[in-house]
Amino acid sequence: MKTSTPAPDTHVSATASAFPHPLGLTAVLPGSLPHSLGTLSAPESYQVDAVFTRRPEAEEVVALHSLDTLNALSKAGYPSVTLHVSDRRLEIKNTSLDQLKNGLGTFLADHLAAVTATLQKERASAQSRFASAAEAEGSRAEAIAAKAEQVTFRRTPTAP
Repeated sequence: MKTSTPAPDTHVSATASAFPHPLGLTAVLPGSLPHSLGTLSAPESYQVDAVFTRRPEAEEVVALHSLDTLNALSKAGYPSVTLHVSDRRLEIKNTSLDQLKNGLGTFLADHLAAVTATLQKERASAQSRFASAAEAEGSRAEAIAAKAEQVTFRRTPTAP
């Protein structure tokens, strides 16, 4: 199952996210499949390795290894499937090519995009909070400086 990789966004702001586009999968690595597939002794479920569209960010790896991902897989009807990120590969364990073709592949594509979108929103929110805090600190510092400028050290005039 090949998908096209979106072109990177060339119009990037100074506070651009580390996620240039949603994390996705490009293809299954045929060499990682059991040699007995297509025979009478083929396993019912096995590990399928798929290639990511880009190197996952650390936060994406944590999210894919999380209980939330396991719960989402289970809720989607894949309770025995587990995921493990290995460099630029996603190890999809306890599955089959048929299961991936018949819905799990779409679920994974949607889930990976949702993970990236959630992390983008979290980073944008954190950047906004940081910018607000920096602005408040700047205003506070300006107010203190202005108040400090009002302080004078003049002697009291003496009477003749």
